[in-house]
Amino acid sequence: MKKLIVAVVTLFIGTTAFSQGIDLGVKAGVNFASISGASEYSNRTGFQAGIFAGIKFTDKVGVQADVLYSQQGAEFDAGKFDLNYVNIPIVAKIYLVKGLNLQAGPQFGFIVKDEIYQPGNGGGLFKENAEKSDVSAIIGAGYDFPFGIRLDARYNFGFTDVLSNDKSKNNVLSLAIGYSFL
Repeated sequence: MKKLIVAVVTLFIGTTAFSQGIDLGVKAGVNFASISGASEYSNRTGFQAGIFAGIKFTDKVGVQADVLYSQQGAEFDAGKFDLNYVNIPIVAKIYLVKGLNLQAGPQFGFIVKDEIYQPGNGGGLFKENAEKSDVSAIIGAGYDFPFGIRLDARYNFGFTDVLSNDKSKNNVLSLAIGYSFL
């Protein structure tokens, strides 16, 4: 994780001379998370909060990286998937018109809390452990207001299995508002 953070910081510092604008700020929002691969699971609503840094290279192209605490998982009658991550999405931002942008890129997540209880063979619940990392793809849209407010709507498609013994993956719709200090 340290190498990834150093790479992101180096990217931002190294490209500052070629950029038109730098964003640095905070953001928070709501997650509507689900686990794919099982129809008995329902959505889990949680929150996300963290910081972002972005560089706008031209009027049409930029990149943004976030560090977010994110509540994810799913709910179902017989147990729960309560998953909390530190996620690091790195998205390219393509500006269609001033402020309005499309976003796409990878996201790297690291589990900080996993409470997974599933029905056992004997009728009781047994605890499982989630995979320690998660890789996702992000697509989304956003609007950067001129007075520092940022709005984002993103969808994460999970690539990594939540548990090592099944094909369940994280899928998250997130809506967030942020404020850029620069």
